[in-house]
Amino acid sequence: MKKLVLIGTVVIAVTTVFLAFKTEKKLPFIPQDELTAKDLPILKNEAFKRGEVLTFRLHYGIIEAGIATIGITEEAKEFGGRKTYHVVGFGATQGTFDFFYKVRDRYETYIDEQSLVPWMFLRRVNEGGYKIEQDYVFNRYKQKVDVGNGEMFPIELNMQDMLSAFYNARNLDLSNAKPGDLFSLNCFMDKEVWPLKIKFICKETVTTDLGTFKCLKFHPIVQKGRVFKHEEDLNVWITDDKNHIVIKGQADVLVGSIKAELTSYANLANPVSKVE
Repeated sequence: MKKLVLIGTVVIAVTTVFLAFKTEKKLPFIPQDELTAKDLPILKNEAFKRGEVLTFRLHYGIIEAGIATIGITEEAKEFGGRKTYHVVGFGATQGTFDFFYKVRDRYETYIDEQSLVPWMFLRRVNEGGYKIEQDYVFNRYKQKVDVGNGEMFPIELNMQDMLSAFYNARNLDLSNAKPGDLFSLNCFMDKEVWPLKIKFICKETVTTDLGTFKCLKFHPIVQKGRVFKHEEDLNVWITDDKNHIVIKGQADVLVGSIKAELTSYANLANPVSKVE
């Protein structure tokens, strides 16, 4: 059962989540601190904008297992006097797979407009009856994350959550990337700091039901043993343009193979690298 839960998490990490969801939880108030606001990192966003929606089809082996959608709402909620991008996502099994192993996972993050770091992260996992509820509040002025029940952990200025990391990474400058180049950032997940590393492999042309796209291929470096046999068992192809959206992801895991493929996109910030 634990392996299946981890597989579900991998699927959502490759694609994630659903836009048409209203937060029911009351969001925390973080007082503005002018003395430390200047210390927050500044990262120009050229990769995405409000209203963007990406939808994926998920396969487990030859079975069409589910769908995942991730999008950015139109709202600009403020934390500590700073505007944010509200990203919402949803992943769900369907068909026969839904009958045997039902997944309903929802993730949210509020990402600082100027720094592209999260202020709040919400996670609602329901995978085969196994449930996780997490509300992480990142106080950037105190450089701590509140995980609830009085527990606080120190964080670095550029610390990400598992969803904001995807959007932060989309703004990496890959114009001069060479095969073997390694890009990294740190993510706070499950009360731990996880170093996320992705290795650039090559440029490839990828054809899907949406058409043919010029892409960049990466190996996110994964942990061996629990889910994967090898560190490079996860492959991701992103568009070779300023959007850097995922076109396809494939993971070879201990109990099979998982594939995610983009089925639709809307409101991108830049022209997409589609081959006409």
